[in-house]
Amino acid sequence: MRHYFTEGSTLPEAYHKALVILNNEGKIYPCPDYNTTMKEVSLTFYVEDACAEPMISKLFCGGHHELQQYEMEICDGILDFMTAAGDNYWEYTYHQRFAHQLPFIIDELSRNPFSRRATMNIRDFEVDSKNDHPACLQSIGLYVRDSALHMKITMRSNDAVQATYMNAFGFIALQKKIAAELGVDVGSYTHTSYSFHAYERNFETLAVYAEDIVSKDVADLTFEYVGFYDDIMKEEIPSILKMVEDQKAKHNLK
Repeated sequence: MRHYFTEGSTLPEAYHKALVILNNEGKIYPCPDYNTTMKEVSLTFYVEDACAEPMISKLFCGGHHELQQYEMEICDGILDFMTAAGDNYWEYTYHQRFAHQLPFIIDELSRNPFSRRATMNIRDFEVDSKNDHPACLQSIGLYVRDSALHMKITMRSNDAVQATYMNAFGFIALQKKIAAELGVDVGSYTHTSYSFHAYERNFETLAVYAEDIVSKDVADLTFEYVGFYDDIMKEEIPSILKMVEDQKAKHNLK
């Protein structure tokens, strides 16, 4: 099972290159757990500067509302309560899996900025081995080098069309939050997926994305985050918080 590697100076550049590799090099395999097929490669994409502009890709299944909500899920745990929501409960959230580990990360990197021990494990064997939807994210590694915080994440499986960009954006938001607590700059971001894939229902979307990436200017496929997209994302916060309160009321949770 060959492993591919690509890199870019910005998140969209690296992510777009990864989509092209999947479209061009991916092989079709059965996916019996979901009664479909998938196009798959094993792949790592590396972003030299996680916060470099333009940071927003237009090639993902969502918009500013979804991206803002996902950032709040990852950084603030706004939907962690769903793990206790009665018959509709979730087995986990990523934030719930790593939140209790964050104090160690801060303490360890404050104690020794060159530490190689600042790793958060996301997989919970007892839960994920029995869960129909086990966590895709497996681990988050954090390293301070050259006065910057670098993040390296591993995923056992990653839906390239419907999830990858939002995953990476949310994890980088977490990276920025940790870097601010440590008083260091934000460095590189490395995203490794052992199964970087698109399901059959998204084959056509993937092909269109890949064609756009090779034929259009980067300005046509991206937005600036600072000074534009961040502003329209923040406008969504009140409606997101209302949704949270409505869901808590629905499930009689505080």
